[in-house]
Amino acid sequence: MKKLLLLLLFSASAYGQTYPNKPIRIVIPFPPGNTTDIMSRLIAPRMSERLGQQVIVENRPGASGMLGLDYVAKGPADGYTIACVQGGNMVVLPHTSKNIPYNPLTDFAPISVTTFNYLAIVADPNAPFKTIGEMVRYAKANPGKLTVATNGEGGFPHLAFEHLRTMGGFTYTHIPYKGSSAIATDIMGGQVQAGIDGITGMTPHIKSGRLRLLATTNKTRPALWPDTPVAAEDVPGYESGGWFGYAAPAKTPREIVLRLNEEINRAMRTPDIVEKLEAAGLIIATESPEFFAKVLKADYEKYGKLVKDIGFVPQ
Repeated sequence: MKKLLLLLLFSASAYGQTYPNKPIRIVIPFPPGNTTDIMSRLIAPRMSERLGQQVIVENRPGASGMLGLDYVAKGPADGYTIACVQGGNMVVLPHTSKNIPYNPLTDFAPISVTTFNYLAIVADPNAPFKTIGEMVRYAKANPGKLTVATNGEGGFPHLAFEHLRTMGGFTYTHIPYKGSSAIATDIMGGQVQAGIDGITGMTPHIKSGRLRLLATTNKTRPALWPDTPVAAEDVPGYESGGWFGYAAPAKTPREIVLRLNEEINRAMRTPDIVEKLEAAGLIIATESPEFFAKVLKADYEKYGKLVKDIGFVPQ
């Protein structure tokens, strides 16, 4: 038994030392143009240079990202096919979807969480509130009258606003959209009073003055918006940030996970990549697999509890 164990350890170590000896695929579970796609296409050439093998970015969209992630989770655990993951399909969908085909805590080996992001809570400039505090007071004084748009029932922005509602003790009417593009249009057109979505798509309208940025949802004021309050300044303790990162199938050898972690993090620290991603409202975070595992577990539990607390029925 001892000899067998030593042989297995030696084999795993040797395998790690020969890795990689063929191209590596990064599966993006969304169409081209998504943040996961943009980030991966920036770092892939840098990884290729260091690893000596081509790193290919492959889009496998469908079912809110579930198809691509299921494909990776059920694939070979050899480090040649990994996924770019995000909070929505790793810690929200498992609680809001009845038919999710993977378990994010047991079917994946976290490699690295590479960026954190935050949402923007915006409003029609003519709405009867200019801050989160004023919005909460308006909603309390006018139960159900506040209308808020998100990119869909049970999605990450919807749950983020539900989290704010439960902590702030107010009510509102949810206006779900099938995607993000129409949210800004309808708020600017006066059909909806407020909305919550990723900061990147909202930025041009905020800068033009056609949308009012009430707050961002992260813990501290981001560098790009130093004069804008975070929602926690009006609702103490509130925070709802997202993240992007990379994961491999669960049984991928640790030596390979660590090698991928090293090269992904190295690429993410490249000055021109940092500049581009920070300009898009992302916060760079090059951390260990263990750190990513803790973030994943904590957020999985956080949103699982929130879904139960608000009585959301999985769709």
